[in-house]
Amino acid sequence: MASVILERSRRKRLEQGHPWIFKNEIAAVEGEPSPGEVVAVLNHQGRFLASGYYNPASQITVRVVSYQPLERMDRAFFADRFRECLKHRHRFIPEGDAYRLVYGEADFLPGLIVDRFKDVLVVQLLTLGMDQCREEITAALVEVFGPAGIYERSDVSIRELEGLEQRKGPLYGECPRHVTVTENGLLIKVDIVEGQKTGYFFDQRENRASIAPLMKGWGARSGITLQTVEVDGQQVQRPVNKSGKIVEFPFWDGATVLECFSHTGSFTLNACKYGAKKVTCLDISEHAIESARENVRLNGFEDRVEFVVEDAFKYLREHVKGAEERTQRAEAGQKKVDTSKPLAAGGGRTFDVVILDPPAFAKTKSAVKGACRGYKDINLHGMKLVNEGGYLVTASCSYHMRPDLFLDTIQEAAADAGKILRLVEWRAAGKDHPQILGVDEGHYLKFAIFEVRSRARM
Repeated sequence: MASVILERSRRKRLEQGHPWIFKNEIAAVEGEPSPGEVVAVLNHQGRFLASGYYNPASQITVRVVSYQPLERMDRAFFADRFRECLKHRHRFIPEGDAYRLVYGEADFLPGLIVDRFKDVLVVQLLTLGMDQCREEITAALVEVFGPAGIYERSDVSIRELEGLEQRKGPLYGECPRHVTVTENGLLIKVDIVEGQKTGYFFDQRENRASIAPLMKGWGARSGITLQTVEVDGQQVQRPVNKSGKIVEFPFWDGATVLECFSHTGSFTLNACKYGAKKVTCLDISEHAIESARENVRLNGFEDRVEFVVEDAFKYLREHVKGAEERTQRAEAGQKKVDTSKPLAAGGGRTFDVVILDPPAFAKTKSAVKGACRGYKDINLHGMKLVNEGGYLVTASCSYHMRPDLFLDTIQEAAADAGKILRLVEWRAAGKDHPQILGVDEGHYLKFAIFEVRSRARM
């Protein structure tokens, strides 16, 4: 068996659980391993450390798959790993029919992603070593899970760093383009062929549910309170407005919500489930909004959701401008304001809850500076549209945007906006996205809920 011998002076990341071995950490290669072949990893004294697959064309030259001697990644190897993956998901998502089944390095299978959509599996093979095991992986997935179909979505640019072309298409069985699954008790229609990544983002499952406490408790702001009234000769409690009339709308106590970068409308669905009064679902993609519209229809929330196809940055700025103009008009008694001019195009709407779940702004380390500007911009304008005492729900899926930098950027935005933020929730990816301690690359998702207050009113 071929082996790689590591430099004496390298950082001991491997012993601390990190599965990547970079080219500049290797002192020598013994034998003539072919690309994709499993090799033994030895320290400078020749002591065995791990087994991993080899790719001399990649800066990550070895990716560790076992800390025991291993000759090859065959069907039996993958089947054993997949059973362990399934055991973890059954423990933490016992009622789920859709989740991330295999999460690369965190499931000791670097370069392999498998998502479950009911009885269809979607696979991403991101590295040369996994790409060469396509048949073994497919056979093991069939053995362990017995799916109706397996579809490959290896149409991602990261494969090119491994010398691989992008590819997608069916690997096994019947693979319908759309699959309807359940998440948090909600129906989600997923496009496994043309949807982003594998078709859906599972990493926010628990985070979406965490907005539940924000969705009720807003009726009093509109002057609606529960009162004891007589109905058909009986004393019952009913919501009553300031005019003394009973409010028949069942979601009278619900929040007004704005979800930006909605994709399939997943936060919108959870907002409606937990009692939101009105949700504005916004994305720049017409395809995304059509997906969100279909998901809203599937769950019977049409009467509470409006859809907007627009750039989120533009939408937020326009509504902030409109809100500021509206405030000036309200203070027209103290200041001279030309009230004959129409309000800004945005109209100046504000919301009880604003949700920002953008795509990654920093895909490389060099993009961090620009990403900070982007995150600051959307969060500054987002919090300006939150009603006093309302909530900003914000996330970043950029690995290079480290948690402390993300929080610092939001704090800078709050200072510029004249807001005080109170952090009430801080979360990462869900339980189907476990994290190996010491592998920072897996700690990419930051999710926060802030209460928003104005300095001027404190």
